[in-house]
Amino acid sequence: MRAQNAVQPSTFRCRVYFEDTDAGGIVYYVNYLKFMERARTERLRDLGFLQSTLAAEGLLFVVHSAEARYHAPAKLDDELLVSAEVIELNRASLRFRQQVRRATDDALLCEGQFMVACVRADNLKPRAIPPTLHAAFAEQGGAGKSKAGE
Repeated sequence: MRAQNAVQPSTFRCRVYFEDTDAGGIVYYVNYLKFMERARTERLRDLGFLQSTLAAEGLLFVVHSAEARYHAPAKLDDELLVSAEVIELNRASLRFRQQVRRATDDALLCEGQFMVACVRADNLKPRAIPPTLHAAFAEQGGAGKSKAGE
């Protein structure tokens, strides 16, 4: 199901700490992926689902693929706004569009897309997203077409 753009992406606020920076004093590139992971986790929490509860029920979400583009650096003490928008919802996977922006000037620092698969915790094989969670994502993302084969 393709999500419509009518619903605003959720936004996670975070601060750049010394541990996030490299020797040049800017955010180390891989840490943007960590910020985006946290935003996806908070998106689930906003929908009423905790990853710890889902894991205890035998369900995990794993990143299948990631794509990131870097535009400008974040630096120590910057406050960041990290968005997580579901742009594709399938039977056993979701595609997120994400952006990291600096809060003070709304400058786009990094953007990417992430395909996240739903898998069984015991064997890591794909499984359908539970109906209540699928419905929550569909409601937040709007109605659309299902992708064949998912």
